[in-house]
Amino acid sequence: MELLHFTSHLTHPPHLTTPNPQFHNPTKKQLPSNAFTARSSSRMKSLVASAGDGGAAEAEAETAVVEKPKLRRFDVLDGRPLPFGATAQDGGVNFAVVSKNAASATLCLMSLDDLQENRVTEQIPLDPLRNKTGDVWHAFLKGNVKDMLYGYKFDGKFSPEQGHYFDSSQILLDPYAKAIASRGEFGILGPKDDCWPQMVCEVPSADDEFDWEGDLPLKFLQKDLVIYELHVRGFTRHESSRTEYPGTYLGVVEKLDHLKELGVNCIELMPCHEFNELEYYSYNSVLGDYKVNFWGYSTVNFFSPMARYASTGVCNGGFGARNAFKHLVREAHKRGIEVLMDVVFNHTAEGNENGPIFSFRGVDNSVFYMLAPKGEFYNYSGCGNTFNCNHPVVRQFILDCLRYWVMEMHVDGFRFDLASILTRSSSLWDAENVYGNSMDGDMLTTGTPLSSPPLVDLISNDPILRGVKLIAEAWDCGGLYQVGMFPHWGIWSEWNGKYRDIVRQFIKGTDGFSGAFAECLCGSPNLYQEGGRKPWNSINFVCAHDGFTLADLVTYNDKHNLANGEDNKDGENHNNSWNCGEEGEFASISVKKLRKRQMRNFFLCLMVSQGVPMVYMGDEYGHTKGGNNNAYCLDNYINYFRWDKKEESSSDFYRFCCFMTKFRRECESLGLYDFPTAERLQWHGHAPGMPDWSEISRFVAFSLIDSVKGELYVAFNSSHLPATITLPERPGYRWEPLVDTSKQAPYDFLSEDLTDRDVAIKQYAQFLDANLYPMLSYSSIILTLCPDSNV
Repeated sequence: MELLHFTSHLTHPPHLTTPNPQFHNPTKKQLPSNAFTARSSSRMKSLVASAGDGGAAEAEAETAVVEKPKLRRFDVLDGRPLPFGATAQDGGVNFAVVSKNAASATLCLMSLDDLQENRVTEQIPLDPLRNKTGDVWHAFLKGNVKDMLYGYKFDGKFSPEQGHYFDSSQILLDPYAKAIASRGEFGILGPKDDCWPQMVCEVPSADDEFDWEGDLPLKFLQKDLVIYELHVRGFTRHESSRTEYPGTYLGVVEKLDHLKELGVNCIELMPCHEFNELEYYSYNSVLGDYKVNFWGYSTVNFFSPMARYASTGVCNGGFGARNAFKHLVREAHKRGIEVLMDVVFNHTAEGNENGPIFSFRGVDNSVFYMLAPKGEFYNYSGCGNTFNCNHPVVRQFILDCLRYWVMEMHVDGFRFDLASILTRSSSLWDAENVYGNSMDGDMLTTGTPLSSPPLVDLISNDPILRGVKLIAEAWDCGGLYQVGMFPHWGIWSEWNGKYRDIVRQFIKGTDGFSGAFAECLCGSPNLYQEGGRKPWNSINFVCAHDGFTLADLVTYNDKHNLANGEDNKDGENHNNSWNCGEEGEFASISVKKLRKRQMRNFFLCLMVSQGVPMVYMGDEYGHTKGGNNNAYCLDNYINYFRWDKKEESSSDFYRFCCFMTKFRRECESLGLYDFPTAERLQWHGHAPGMPDWSEISRFVAFSLIDSVKGELYVAFNSSHLPATITLPERPGYRWEPLVDTSKQAPYDFLSEDLTDRDVAIKQYAQFLDANLYPMLSYSSIILTLCPDSNV
């Protein structure tokens, strides 16, 4: 029996900060093992083995051995090298883990009782002759392993300058673990105020089952999606959600009907892999509370769902979280809503050389991370390390992980955070390493962008993964920007950051963007058509988790991030926002009316653009973060969906959003498979067929033939001046107003159920009879073509 020893953990830079240099120089001083602090979860009692304990701790451990003779509880067989991870089989569990550079490996098993006393129940050294095949260490355990926990110890060189961090005193997480046991409650410190309590893997059992109730993939065509970016905790954590399980997977299930009402048929979950929200834990003197890693872009384990998003808390540990996540997916599918995951394969929570060692770094650092020749960590992620994605072992790991979430967890696809890192060459890149043979002139350095990256190739041609949604955030923090150029094999889509920037500029009235705005409305053919892609390869968005909310986009010219406690130095400075004349929420009535008009303009633009619209959580009612464009560290009302605000009568914007998404679904022409041509689409200016693409133009209009509605006329006037426009002549028909963002609710959208709809339409009669329409400044309209009853 042995006392547990674990490494100390230091903080590292948060996600999406100002890009750091390409790599950090690692410290070359080996940390003494007796300086490591024992870690424990809320389920465990803390036992600290420090240098100050001297021989007393050793004597205590020896006494424990004498009092409790070691009795092996399991039969240990050779095992098999595949599949990786811990796999329940008849009569026991097979364990397999890859470590190329380790000199020895030990499988550590712990019962819950022993773990609470910070002891290892049983250590099983793996024989390199019997329990190793190639670089895979493996063993099969026969016996009752129910409710057991496990980890590994690896021994070898501790030589950071050579890229090795082996230390046999540390118990490490299995990279392929399917469930992680740690703290039970989100944001609550471990014993003795520990931010990094020990994490251990849970041994699977053959009776770990979930009733899917016949669930099958929805397989929506991507062109038909309306995506909603959602944070699991933030969605229901506010008290106004009135959910039974706020801030959890089950809490989201309780509110799925809201998304159905909004017209959403796909949710994109912000990171739900296991992460440590206390990673950035520090006192925030501005708010008088503590900063946490709220967003979750710092993965601890890629196969395990975030345990503290489960309503079970400490009960049933990580496997309770796994079933809760499955429940969310199943219930979403029942309502016709697909589930995408935001995955962060560009880096891990182990940070730079000063970061924690809990898994990948201790298992085989030089394999899992992108290293320079002297062991420095490349930092294309801006978070201290870069996952070595195109190394053969790592790319197989990522492929296995994605397959697991599709096959076992039934997710419908993935959004890849900082996906350009997936295209960079791995450490020690060469053709022989990747393809098995050398090639003349193959002298790529680490991190060089590849035109045909092996990982993206594998994913794109995988018989399972090529059938799910694959979305790239096509840039990284090392300056690689690939929007419109991401290697795609015809199936990858991209977060279209250029759409966001151009639409923001045009709608707020910046000169010189009318032509680019028209490209955005058509699905950005300038970016995607030449490469053989389609409009649905563009994920269109105006706002996302990173940056201003839609309400803040029209309320603030500058970021207001003081609440983060970083003197307003964090976050993006260039937001392409406009406060409509006054900074902040306290503004004149006229400014507030203009802001609402601009919000309607942005949302209408999203819904009439070819491509796939994505809405950020809370934008449908006008959520504000007070001008904070980088709220990664705030577990409070700033990031929480405010259900009370959504329910207020003043939330007329929510009504507008619901009708706009419904209108998009009803129109055959808004969500085309291919780019619109002149046979279907015609551009207009203030006069029909006379578009103005000059540098000073702030007016864009088009008519679009629709097999359901007949024909649509859509116009945007982003000028500070009103305009009276002439509509296209359609003999035997007349144009009828449907949407006018300059009108107050409910007349901004003249829905069929509006009691005085006919009266509202007649108010336009004198203009429409003359084939004219008056547009206020900063407004947009949709007209539909109807038979003229007067003919």
